[in-house]
Formats: sequence, C-alpha cells, structure tokens
Amino acid sequence: MDNNQSSVNVSWWNAHKPTKRRIIQLYSALLYNAHLRGFAEGQIFTGKSKAVCVPGFNCYSCPGAIGACPLGSIQNALGSLNKHIGFYVLGIILLYGMLLGRTICGWICPLGMLQELLHKIPTPKLKKSRFTRALSYLKYIIIVIFVVSIPVYYGIFQGIPVPGFCKYICPAGTSEGAMLMIPKNPSFLSMLGPIFTQKFIIMVIVILACIFCYRSFCRFLCPLGAIYGIFNKLSVIGVKVDANRCNNCGACVRFCKMDVKKVGDHECIHCAQCVARCNQGALSMKAGGFTLIQPHKQEFVNTEEENKVKKAAPVIGIIAVLVLAFAIIWTNFLDPSLKASADAADTNAQVSENTSTETPETESIAPEGYEIGQRLKTFETKCIDGSTFNLSDTKGKVVFINLWATYCGPCVKELPHFNELYHKHEGDIAMLAVHANLTTEDVNAYIAEKGWDIPFAIDDDAETIFKIVNGSSALPQTIVLDKKGNVIYNQVGSVTPEALEMLYEKASSAE
Repeated sequence: MDNNQSSVNVSWWNAHKPTKRRIIQLYSALLYNAHLRGFAEGQIFTGKSKAVCVPGFNCYSCPGAIGACPLGSIQNALGSLNKHIGFYVLGIILLYGMLLGRTICGWICPLGMLQELLHKIPTPKLKKSRFTRALSYLKYIIIVIFVVSIPVYYGIFQGIPVPGFCKYICPAGTSEGAMLMIPKNPSFLSMLGPIFTQKFIIMVIVILACIFCYRSFCRFLCPLGAIYGIFNKLSVIGVKVDANRCNNCGACVRFCKMDVKKVGDHECIHCAQCVARCNQGALSMKAGGFTLIQPHKQEFVNTEEENKVKKAAPVIGIIAVLVLAFAIIWTNFLDPSLKASADAADTNAQVSENTSTETPETESIAPEGYEIGQRLKTFETKCIDGSTFNLSDTKGKVVFINLWATYCGPCVKELPHFNELYHKHEGDIAMLAVHANLTTEDVNAYIAEKGWDIPFAIDDDAETIFKIVNGSSALPQTIVLDKKGNVIYNQVGSVTPEALEMLYEKASSAE
C-alpha cells in the first residue's frame, strides 16, 4: 500500500512540478518587481535603477517595478526627438534584440508567463489558423500608429511627451499600475476618466482572450515582441535548426501554439518546447556555440556539452539567487531614497501645536501636516537657477507648490497656467514647481526651451519635498497654502486657469 501511495505521489509531482522555463519566468517576474514593499505601501519605487530598462514587458508604474519598461522608454525617446536622440534606449533594445530576440518573450517576460497561466484555465481553446496568423500582423500596425507616430507627432509639434501605446492600450499599465495602486491610494479614483475606462475594457478583453487563445496579447498586440522578432534570425540565444538532420516533416510547426511558419521566424518565442517533438534531433536551444537544451532523443545528445551545462547550472543558480537577494534587500531596505523618504514621513507624522498667545497674525497655529487645515512642514531647497526657496520666508503670501515631471503630459500642459498666474499676482504669491527625482532628460534645458520662469527644483534624495507634501506617484499634483501657511488644497490631477484663480482668491481671503 505504501509503495502504491509513493508511486502515486511521484507521478503527481512529475505531472505538476514547474518546468525550468517556468522557474526562470517566475524568477524574472520577481527580479523585475523586487520592490516588495511597494505592493504594501502603494508607492512606486523611484531609485536610480528605475532609469534602467529591463528586457521584458513590465510596467514602470507597477508598485514593485525596479526598472523601466523598454516599450515605454522607446516611446519617451521618440517623443523627445525634437530635443535629443535617445541613444541609450535604442542601444539597449539593440543589445537585447541581438542577444536574445524573442527568447525574452518565451523565458523572461512576466506578461508572457501570466498569459500562459491564464490559458491553463479549463475552457474550449481556439487553435491557430490562417485567421490568427493574419491577425498576428496587427501588432506591427500598432507599432506604426501608437509606438512611433503618436509620440513623434506630439513630441515634435506639441512639445508634449505622449506614449501612445501606454496611454491608450497597454493592459499591463492598467493591471500592474492602476489596479495595484488604487487599493492603497483611493484618492486616485477621482482621476479616472474615459481613457482609463477604455483601457480597463481592453484589459478585460485581453484577459478573456488569453484564456481561450494561447498568448493572445503576445501574438496579436504586443509591439515589444514584434520589435524583438525582427532580431530573431540574428539573436545569439534561441532555438536553432540543424539542417543536416532536419527532414522538413513540420512536426515542430504543427505542435507550436504560436503563429510560426518555421522555427526561429519572427513569431517564434524560442520556448524550446518543440525540441522534444523533433524525432530527428534537429532542434536544440543554443547560446552561440554552447548548447543549453539538447535534442530529445538520447542518440543525438552531445554528452560533453550536456556535462558542461550540468556543471555550470549550480554556479549560475547561486549567482541568480544572490542577484535576486541583493535586489530585494537593496530596493526594500538599503536604497538611500528610502531612508530619506522614511525620515520625512516620520517628521510629518509628528503633529505639533503652537500654544503661544502672542502668535503673529500671519503665522499659523494649526498642527503640522499636509492635509487641508494643517500647517505644512517648513523646508528649504536649492532651485535649478541657483536661488533658494525657503517655505518659512513665504509668510504673508499665497503659496502654490506643483509636483510635475517632463515625461508627464498633463503636467507639461498645465505648467504655462502656473507661469501666467505667478506673474499676474507677482509680489503676493510664492510658487515652486518640483520635478520628481526620476529625471529622464535635462530638466534645466527643458524648462529653458519652454520659457517658464517660475522657481523650479528637483526633488532629490536630500529634500524629499514630495514626502513633505504627501506627494503622489501620480502626477501632476498641486498644493496651495494661504497667507498663514495653512493647506487649503492638496490634490492629484490637472487644474485649469480658472481653478487656479479661484484657489488664489480663496487663499487670499482665508482668515
């Protein structure tokens, strides 16, 4: 009885244990999103690593993301062509493509793994056909319109960075970004509009499609996969065909769930599942001249190369674990920006009251904090033009603080309104526009080009103005203080010229 039970257990494990590819997919997803505290706090990681592109599709706005999405970076680079060429982004995509091609899609893309897991849900499945193969070219149309045309048009003719695919389509941005951020930031709900509704519907459609049709997003919509597919025939790592053994039986293509016409073409994700289907031993997974996955039949196995892989595997595994451990520890506990943020948050949490009976008329006796009716904690920061902005020097003036970034379209669109308000009430108003500490271009040059002349500062690790005012990872955000330094407005979202004028009047008349 015990032997039978043991046999059943072994069989179940053999049937359900994760494959090496699944383990690598899980590892990649965790490495890309190593900022685990972000999921608990609902805050986006803004450390220096966020300026580095990861290979796979992973939304920048995911609270756990420690790197940038390459597709978003491509769009931002194209949207900035009127100012500079994004050589870094183009270079890193070229490097990833030449090295891995669509092996990235099959092995180290979190969204690819999610699609495969959704497809495991028991339902009738739509098999590949001429229709799905024709539909697979849709992603190239999406590249032309949403990844290239929209960012270039708005960047050159409007001076506004608009990442078309991220803004109007991307289901990863909706699921990894908005859906994971809102539970911890319910105030974001007030910002949701028609575009979010549209993207939410697209996300639901994509999820349902992936249940019934294998990797629907990857096959039909993903521009990043289409870009990497261009490099498939040139990539160093991937499934290779030994022409001397291949008899063109087509078993590999028939078995593949992707819309491939032959192994290694632009639709192949190099998952290597076809290797076991080849009875001729013509298929193998290679990294240059090094064989990573041998042909299925033992008679075709190169024992010497197989032993090399077995010897290297433990070393690679240990290195991978150490890299992941370092990423988790650094981004969750050691990154300098985290300490500065925590110090500012602790300071804001301490509510102090001024009990003096001889308080000047222009000095607030409200408790310290960032909510309406509270007195904002004082701070001093160095402005981009070399001047110093000290909040304690603004008593008796209406204060406007705007949180923005060059890569935020609504921010760039509303800043001229702040500039106009500043000059209209010059002498009675103090204003500071604070750029997020993640900078993707020369902020000083950007401001000079726009001709804005209000005080600007960058929220570096030393100041953390964002934390002092409870700055959100969603931009823009505006904070308004009356002449006593009390907060009368602190909201995420764009403001109109009329709203700014009304806020100024309200702050000026506050007693």
